[in-house]
Amino acid sequence: MYKIAVIPGDGTGPEVVAEGLKCLGAVAEKFSFKYETTTFDFGGERYLRTGETLPDGALDELRKFDAIYLGAIGHPDVKPGILEKGILLRTRFELDQYINLRPVKLYPNVDCPLKDKGPADIDFVVIRENTEGLYTGSGGFLKKGTPDEVAIQTSINTRKGVERCIRYAFEYTRRRNRRKTLTLCGKTNVLTFAFDLWERTFHEVGAEYPDIKRDYAHVDATTMWMVKNPEWFDVIVTDNMFGDIITDLGAMIQGGMGVAAGGNINPEGVSMFEPIGGSAPKYTGQGVINPIAAIGAAQMLLDTLGETKAAECLEKAIIEVVGTKMKSMSAGKMGYSTSQVGDLVAEAVRNA
Repeated sequence: MYKIAVIPGDGTGPEVVAEGLKCLGAVAEKFSFKYETTTFDFGGERYLRTGETLPDGALDELRKFDAIYLGAIGHPDVKPGILEKGILLRTRFELDQYINLRPVKLYPNVDCPLKDKGPADIDFVVIRENTEGLYTGSGGFLKKGTPDEVAIQTSINTRKGVERCIRYAFEYTRRRNRRKTLTLCGKTNVLTFAFDLWERTFHEVGAEYPDIKRDYAHVDATTMWMVKNPEWFDVIVTDNMFGDIITDLGAMIQGGMGVAAGGNINPEGVSMFEPIGGSAPKYTGQGVINPIAAIGAAQMLLDTLGETKAAECLEKAIIEVVGTKMKSMSAGKMGYSTSQVGDLVAEAVRNA
C-alpha cells in the first residue's frame, strides 16, 4: 500500500492532477498494487485566505508519505516568489530532494522546433543538483536603495552535495543503459572555484564506473548542442542554476511544457513529481489544458517507487495516445478535452 500526498495546487493544477490520478488508478488495477491518497490544499488560494504558505507541521506530515504528486504552484493574485520559495523551494530543501530529474524525450507525432530532428534524436536526461548553488539564498544587500547599493548572491557548493548528485548520475546512467555516457555541464573556464570542485569530483567518482564514458561541455556549448545535435547526449549532470536553464530548453525541444514532467528526488526519503509547466491560470476551468505532462509525472512516480512494469505500461499508453490520437500538445488544440485525454490514456493502459 503506497501512501501518496496529492497537492493539486493552483490554476489548472487540479485539472491535470485529476487526469494523472485517473491513469494511476487504471495502471494500479492492471498491475495489482494498492495506493491511497491524501490531498493538501497548499497553494495560492490558501495563502490568500490564511497568509501562510506551508502551515506548521506540514513538512513533517509529508515525510510520512511514499511520494508527493504536485499539480502546479502559482497564483495571479500572489506576488511572484512567495509561493515558489515558501512551498516549492522549501519542500525541496527541507525534504532534501537533492536531485531534479528531467527526462527530455520527444514522442512520435509531437511537433519539434528543430529542423530534421525526430524521436530518435531527442532522448536524454538532465540530472540537476537541487538543494545547493545559487538557490540557497546566501547573500544580501549593502546600502540598499542608494546609488552605492551592492547585491551579493553566493553559489554554495559542498563536496557532499556535489558528490551525491554526481554519484546518482553515474548510477542512473548505468541503469538507463543506452549510450552509457555522462556529460558534466559546467563553466570551468570562468567559475573556477565551484566547477573545479564539480570537475574533480566528477572524475574521482567516475573512476568507480569504468563502464560509463565521461564527457564535459560548457553550459553555453550545451545549449548550442541541444539545438544542433541533441542526439549527442545521453545523461547530463549539472548544478542548480545551469540545470534550471537547460531543462526549460529541453522542454521546448521535446514539444513544450505540456509534455515535460520532472521529479524532485530524495533517494533515501520522499520524492515529489510534477508537470514542468506552470499553473496556466488563463485556462482554468475550461477543460482545454494538456494533462500529458502530469500523467508523465505519475509515470515517473511509479518508476521511482519501483513499479517499473507499471511505469513502462503507462509510458507506452502515453506514447500511443500522443502518437495516434492527439492533434497537438497546445492547450485548446489537442482535439480532445483535458478529461478526454486522460480517458484515452487510461483506456490504453487497460487495453495494453
